[in-house]
Parts: sequence; C-alpha cells; structure tokens
Amino acid sequence: MKAKSIKGSSVEEIKIALEHSLVNACPDDVVGRSFQPTLAFVFLTRLEDIDIITAMIDAKGISIFGASTSDKFTEEGMEPEGIVVLLLDINEVNFKIILKDFNAAPASVYETACEVGRSGKDAFDHPAFIISAANFKISGEELIKGLLDKAGAHVKVIGGMAGEAVKFTGCVFTNRAKTSNGLIALVLDENKIDVKGKAVSGWKPAGTEKKITKSEGAWIYTIDNEPAMDVIKKFLGKDIETIDKSKGLVSLNINYPLQVQRESGNPMMLPTLLWNTEDQSVMLGGVVKEGAKFRFSLPPDFEVIDTVIESSREIRDKELPEADAMLIFSCIGRQSSLGPLLLSELEGLADTWNKPMAGFLSLGEFGKLDDSRPELHGTTVSWVALKEK
Repeated sequence: MKAKSIKGSSVEEIKIALEHSLVNACPDDVVGRSFQPTLAFVFLTRLEDIDIITAMIDAKGISIFGASTSDKFTEEGMEPEGIVVLLLDINEVNFKIILKDFNAAPASVYETACEVGRSGKDAFDHPAFIISAANFKISGEELIKGLLDKAGAHVKVIGGMAGEAVKFTGCVFTNRAKTSNGLIALVLDENKIDVKGKAVSGWKPAGTEKKITKSEGAWIYTIDNEPAMDVIKKFLGKDIETIDKSKGLVSLNINYPLQVQRESGNPMMLPTLLWNTEDQSVMLGGVVKEGAKFRFSLPPDFEVIDTVIESSREIRDKELPEADAMLIFSCIGRQSSLGPLLLSELEGLADTWNKPMAGFLSLGEFGKLDDSRPELHGTTVSWVALKEK
C-alpha cells in the first residue's frame, strides 16, 4: 500500500494537489510509476465544501471516508481551516465503507451499529472498523455494543466523533451521501491488512478516590452524597471556573478529566462538559454508572506526551516494525489542555513510522485502552497504523 497526504485551504487547492498526486510517483516508488489511490480520508471544517469535494474525488473513482471537525492535521502539522486528505492505493477488495443514519427510535444507535457490524462481518471473516459518528449526544456504549454483538467481541474499533467545539455539530460523509446524525465505518480485512492501534491519555491521577452516588446517563448528580459540582469545585477551584456567568446549562473547563475506574485495566478519561446551575449536576463526556469510582487528574506536562508517544513505539518494536499510513483521532480537549505541546505529541506519533498521516480533533475517541474491549473515551488520543500484507 502506498499513501500520500495532501492539504489545502480550499477545494481548489485540494483539486490541484490531487491532480499532482495522481501524475507523480510516491517518493519511494520507481520513477515514473503513477499513484492510483482507491481510498481517501477527508477531514474538513466548512460543511459547504462537502458536496463539491466529494463529487471531485468520486469522479476519480476513489472511495471516501469523511468527517467534519474544528481542526485537522497531517504529518506536516495542524490545519485549523481548510481540508486535509490522506490517499491510499489499497486493494479495493480489502475494504468496505458503510454509512448509516440513526433514526428517531430510542434503540436507534444500537440497531444501526448492529447493521454496520453485521455488514462488516458478512464482508470479511476478520473485520476491523475505523469509525466516526455525527451527533455527540449518542451513547458510545450502545454503538460499541452493537458493533461487537454482530461483528465479534474481539474486533478492533478505532476512530473519533465528528463535530466542532462550539455547538458540537458535525457531519460524516462518503461519496454520495452525508449525515449529521449517523455513523460512517471503514471496514478492513485483517487477513490482508495489519491494523494496530491504541487509545491512550497519559493523564496522571490525583487526590483520593471518589464515588459517584447518583447519576443518570452522562449526568452525575452527587459525589460521595454531595452535589457533584460542589465536590468538583473543591478539588479544581478556579481551574474549573467558566467565564459564562449565566444560569442553567454552563460550559465547563475540560482540561482535567475524571479518571473513572473500570473493572480491570486503565481508567477511562471522561471530561466535564456542562454544569447545571439549578441542581449542581455535571454532564460528563460519556455514560457513567452509579457506584462508579474515580480520581481527578493532575495538570498535563511532558510526561503526558511521552506516555502517548511511547504507546506507538512499543507497538512498532513488538508488533509492527513497518507501516504504510497512520490515522490519529485526538480529543479537542487535549488542545486546550496541552496548548503548543499538542503539536509535539502529534509529531512524535507520526515520527514513529515516518509515513503519511492524517487525523482530526474529535469530540470523543473510540479504541482500546488495553487488552479489554473498545470503548468511547474523552480527552484521549486514539491512533491506528495500517500495513497491507
């Protein structure tokens, strides 16, 4: 498999870069050999660009996996505006793209995920899924459950939630379809393609263990039988304060995720998103059950970045010495938490295999923290390296 990343501030710039890619060989190819991509990952900011760019890429016979986002990046750095594209000349029999809408039924997310999981399993004996979803309010737990129930308990699921960080709205799209309330999946045949990745946060725990004593879905009402926001304020103080002094639902500083304990393995990072000033409840970036225990997080430092980069180097050294391309889904909360250090993290991951890379800042990340099942995380980075066998 050969890969190239291209970028541009407009559709016209992408058109020029795409044409240039199609008539020029990859750097390590035989001189004169053309590059014939069959798959394109397209990450963009302006929703009005979707129809134009998908029609342009579709005309070249290239399948599209697309998502909208606030910021996106390649191995050459961050692109706050415009478009980035990762082109792969992967064998077309080794992948399948599926896009499904969530309907209005309460069980829609699970049922839709079941359909995608079933289609993936029908296509390949050993499928792996790279996914994105639009609508940050969906249950990531139900989405993962649906995929695994139909595709198998041990399949790989890696990806990120589409959308921007102000209204949390977004879109996922493929060649001739798009949705602001649905799921897109790239299904890969693991018999033909190595898919190696991990979800990792790097955050260090702080403080004593706390217990969530009342919750419903993503909302926590009491911690150790005290109003949730009162407890969070005691620990984070001014760091949790917001410039929004309005009443009702107020956006919160998401720089310090709660480290929710799991039955085994590493804790799940869940950022604090909203504060209901009427009852002092707090909305997290994922579902949490009553009785769950957690610890707060320390402020980020270089050790956070080192932990993330080391996760890729460990897999390179033990499982995948070479890769053809890389995708990175990094939580938008890491941008505000790490600041300029985020670029060092992305560069470190890309340098692991030194191959073309693309990714975006997501509203939630799908992947495995360890040897357990895939899950939806927050303030985490989920990365995947691909190698055609």
